[in-house]
Amino acid sequence: MPIVVDVDVMLARRKMSVGDLADRVGITPANLAVLKNGRAKAVRFSTLAALCEVLECQPGDLLRWEADGADGE
Repeated sequence: MPIVVDVDVMLARRKMSVGDLADRVGITPANLAVLKNGRAKAVRFSTLAALCEVLECQPGDLLRWEADGADGE
């Protein structure tokens, strides 16, 4: 998939656990894992906004586009 999710990068920068982020954003750790691992088909703007608020970042810090095949798949 050409959209890459970098939530794990921001988690590491903020020294935050997946469980803590999920609690603060208001989603389940399982749903956050689906997003974090790039298996999500969509993300609500409200969820993206909450992630940005908690992680103190911009949407572009969490999502990026790569050409097909650039990620080795």
